[in-house]
Amino acid sequence: MRRLTKKRALTLVKELDAFPKVPESYVESTASGGTVSLIAFTFMAVLAFLEFFVYRDTWMKYEYEVDKDFSSKLKINVDITVAMRCQYIGADVLDLAETMVASDGLKYEPVNFELSPERRLWQMTLLHIQERLRVEHSLQDVLFKAAIKGAPVVPPHSVDSSAPLSACRIHGHLYVNKVAGNFHITVGKSIPHPRGHAHLAALVSHDSYNFSHRIDHLSFGEKIPGVISTLDGTEKVSTDANHMFQYFITIVPTKLNTYKLSAETHQYSVTEQERVINHAAGSHGVSGIFMKYDINSLMVKVTEQHMPLWQFLVRLCGIIGGIFSTTGMLHGMIGFLVDVVCCRFQIGMYKPLKEAPLNVEPNSETSVPTENYTQQ
Repeated sequence: MRRLTKKRALTLVKELDAFPKVPESYVESTASGGTVSLIAFTFMAVLAFLEFFVYRDTWMKYEYEVDKDFSSKLKINVDITVAMRCQYIGADVLDLAETMVASDGLKYEPVNFELSPERRLWQMTLLHIQERLRVEHSLQDVLFKAAIKGAPVVPPHSVDSSAPLSACRIHGHLYVNKVAGNFHITVGKSIPHPRGHAHLAALVSHDSYNFSHRIDHLSFGEKIPGVISTLDGTEKVSTDANHMFQYFITIVPTKLNTYKLSAETHQYSVTEQERVINHAAGSHGVSGIFMKYDINSLMVKVTEQHMPLWQFLVRLCGIIGGIFSTTGMLHGMIGFLVDVVCCRFQIGMYKPLKEAPLNVEPNSETSVPTENYTQQ
């Protein structure tokens, strides 16, 4: 009884076989089939190798949602060099609520405005990257992925003791409310005022004005090593003493989630404007550097994604099965066409031999076919 059950099970399994075997005596191997097989196997190996690199690569997914965090503080990271002495200028922030933010986190360091060759090369590299970012937006994804590797080695600021230190480097960070505000650098140190704030500009001579500046770094939120902000490397040189530089900045909160880094930072876009202050010509204002920022209500979530293993296996099976089936069909069609052409060629060779020959007498004027008659 057990043997009968096993035989039935084995018979049932054989009937369910979707891959029936063909006897070797029915199989014919040809040189053309072997050539096509080698080509197919080569394509399979190359495409599988390239698909493995696609599987190893990652991409950034962008999602948008409303930013509901209004109570936290916004961090401003500043590193700006102005071509004026430190005792002549002051930097602070005044937000939309007329709240003056303390600038205790900023440091004033006397430096040379002219850069060393190493520093100048680094600035040219930053400008080149900024130019490529405006054209190739996907380069930002590469910077996000490279952020996990840390910041590049930046040459330090040069301080030549023999030359006069006529410039001032303002660097550090500030914590402001998450509302629109104005970060500015202008003449004179800032002092508190009941209606806002003021700068002691009366004690500074107009001949000392020079707001040529260089922005080595300006970012909002958590500072991520390796990520280049929009204004990094910007340099403005003014030939007029009374000059106003304005930067209108739109900040977009960003959550960055990669496989090795999770941070909350901010991206921003900038619109620049500059003009010479000339009250006689109707161009009014205050000389200085003004960065007016506004915070977008939408938040961008940037997530690094990877191809799942099951998807990689499905694509790999598709490559192998597709090439195998396609090459088999092509080989069969080519073989059929070759057989048809060869058959027609053989029919054309034997067709003239079946026509009846004509017997022509050489001396007669007309050619008349002769027939053999048999007397009975």
